[in-house]
Amino acid sequence: MAFDTTILSLTTGSTETVTDLTRYCEDFLARAAQGRDGLLNLFVPHATAGLAILETGSGSDDDLLAALHLLLPADDRWQHRHGSAGHGRDHVLPALIPPHATLPVIGGQLELGTWQSICLVDTNRDNPQRQVRLSFLG
Repeated sequence: MAFDTTILSLTTGSTETVTDLTRYCEDFLARAAQGRDGLLNLFVPHATAGLAILETGSGSDDDLLAALHLLLPADDRWQHRHGSAGHGRDHVLPALIPPHATLPVIGGQLELGTWQSICLVDTNRDNPQRQVRLSFLG
C-alpha cells in the first residue's frame, strides 16, 4: 500500500465559480499512483465550498450555479450574517455539495465517466483563496 498527499492552492476570484480540477487530479496521480490501482480522495477544508462530479463546458456548471441560486438565495433570510449580503447561504452549501469526494483509480488513471469532471464549487465571494487536499491510497 502506498499513500501520497498534496495540497492544491487555488484563487477562485470574486464571483461564484465552478472550477474544473480534473487536470490537477490527473497530474497528481501521474506522480503518486505510478500505474497502481487505488482511491483518490479530495477534501476541501473550507466551510463554504464543496466538490461536485459533473459535466463542464456544456452549460451544466452554469446550471448548477443557477440551481444553487434557487435553493440557496443570496438574501437576508440566513441567520449566519457576517460577510457579504446573503453569505449565510455559503455556509449551507457543503450540506448539499459535500466538501469531499472519493474516486476509483485503475492502472493509475481516474475512472470517470465520459463527460464527468471533478469540480470545486465556490459561492463565497468573500474568500477567493481555496485549498483542496488530494490524497492517493493504493
